[in-house]
Amino acid sequence: MRPTGRLHLGNYEGALKNWVKLQDSYQSFHFVADWHALTSDYADTSKINENTMAMVTDWLAAGLDPNKATIFVQSLVPEHAELHIYFSNVTPLGWLERVPTYKEQRENITNKDLDNYAFLGYPVLQAADICMYKADYVPVGKDQAAHVELTREIVRRFNNFYGDVFPEPEALHTEVLTLVGTDGRKMSKSYNNTIELADAPDVIRAKVRQMITDRTRVKRADPGHPEDCDVCRMHRLFVPVAVADKFDDDCRSARIGCVDRKNALADALIEYLAPVTERLNHYRENQDEVRDILMEGVKRAREEAGRVMSEVRKAMKIAWF
Repeated sequence: MRPTGRLHLGNYEGALKNWVKLQDSYQSFHFVADWHALTSDYADTSKINENTMAMVTDWLAAGLDPNKATIFVQSLVPEHAELHIYFSNVTPLGWLERVPTYKEQRENITNKDLDNYAFLGYPVLQAADICMYKADYVPVGKDQAAHVELTREIVRRFNNFYGDVFPEPEALHTEVLTLVGTDGRKMSKSYNNTIELADAPDVIRAKVRQMITDRTRVKRADPGHPEDCDVCRMHRLFVPVAVADKFDDDCRSARIGCVDRKNALADALIEYLAPVTERLNHYRENQDEVRDILMEGVKRAREEAGRVMSEVRKAMKIAWF
């Protein structure tokens, strides 16, 4: 993940919860992509370190376990940059210009100057990030499948020149739950409509009160339509089916109002996030522990990266020692 600061409920449901699950089945590597952040935010780097600590704190609070997974900062493992250079030499320019997200972001991001090599070439750095640990799988949503496929193409071309150095990684498609934000749009920091993992219970209640309910229900006595209500749909995600069904029935018959459902959603979210909140409070009060976890992760990542890069240099016949 790029270091953009505190994470929200959408980040947790869309990625973090799956990371926590996968660490029990795979040897996994998770890193703060600070070099990737520079491709678009190079003009102002003042928040990267602060955002890194905040984001890793949220990772740990979500349940990512440094005893099971390697957690590190990309820029502290310089081997990523070296492999990026080697991959850059074998990657045709046309491959990068065809990346869907490159075209999309060039069209949609108008407040930043993206006319730089790093932004065009970030999929090559991404390929180096993946291949540095000879990854077999990359957990991504289907919208990121094109990036994994480009990595596979780069690996194929590199191996064609220098031998079978890297496996072709496969996309490990995961069910990505997209949550609605407090304004009815997708939950996103860009829209300032998020419920953050670090939000206190009273803040969660205040944000839920802002959420949009059934737009056709004008009066408290009017029957509701829970299938068309953002609050009702989100509530169903965080309570047992029977509980959600009972609330829906009460809504349709006007036995409860929109405020009642909002209160129920807030209660459910606070209870759901309670274990995260407990761990978050611990790590926020012990930032030295978070730094130690990162440094230990950097050490483990560099050991693995060093072995791989030694093999790469020998395969390319540029090893000096």
